[in-house]
Amino acid sequence: MKNNQVIKTLLAHRSIRKYTDEGVDRETIETIVMAGQQAAFAYQIYSVMLSTRKDKNPFKAPVLLTICVDLYKFERIMEKRRWKTIQNDLTLLMFGMEDASYMAQNMVIAAESLGLGTCYLGSPLWAMDKFAKAYKLPKRVVPIVQITMGHPAEEPPVRPRYPLNFTLFEDEYPKDLDIESAMKAMDDGYLAQEYYKKAGFMIDPTQVKKEDHTFENYGWTEHISRKLGLWMDDIDEQKELLKERGINI
Repeated sequence: MKNNQVIKTLLAHRSIRKYTDEGVDRETIETIVMAGQQAAFAYQIYSVMLSTRKDKNPFKAPVLLTICVDLYKFERIMEKRRWKTIQNDLTLLMFGMEDASYMAQNMVIAAESLGLGTCYLGSPLWAMDKFAKAYKLPKRVVPIVQITMGHPAEEPPVRPRYPLNFTLFEDEYPKDLDIESAMKAMDDGYLAQEYYKKAGFMIDPTQVKKEDHTFENYGWTEHISRKLGLWMDDIDEQKELLKERGINI
């Protein structure tokens, strides 16, 4: 496998949820955000909200960045050009999520290259009204993802990934996927690290007998299957959250 410092940084990524009391200086924060801005984009329809209030940030992280899809300021530019948006909100949101995702990943890579730890948080997707109120976001600004940052106070192992042959397909999608081998690679990896056992993470199955899984056999594929099989089955709830943000799907 090819290797250089960038690849080493990428392959060493892990989520950090414990931070030291050391702060992150303003120059470092601005450097990270500028690196984020250099990501590829469709429209550059994003904004970043910054919080350095450790007492209120998740995990008491010294830095919390909330990346938003920002149609508000984009449409103010269009007004100056005497244009009115006719592109539908679903397409705008999808392009905006691409932009926000590229930027977020660049910022994480930049932060980790400077020795900081990071952790993505997806909570804005189902609590966007809460974050909109906290940051006084105008309509047409949608919080998408958060990133905590700081100096790591833990060294967790790199978490497993699917085998490459379950991810990279050449020319055409395979007719026969080796599902069981891919599942085993993920589950064995997480069980070997005792990830869910140490963290105490186990989703209440509600429709499955609890005794079917203990922390001795509760792996990644069961955990993710419970998320997709039990949570957020009503699209109207998500549409209503977006409507409150001025986005009509």
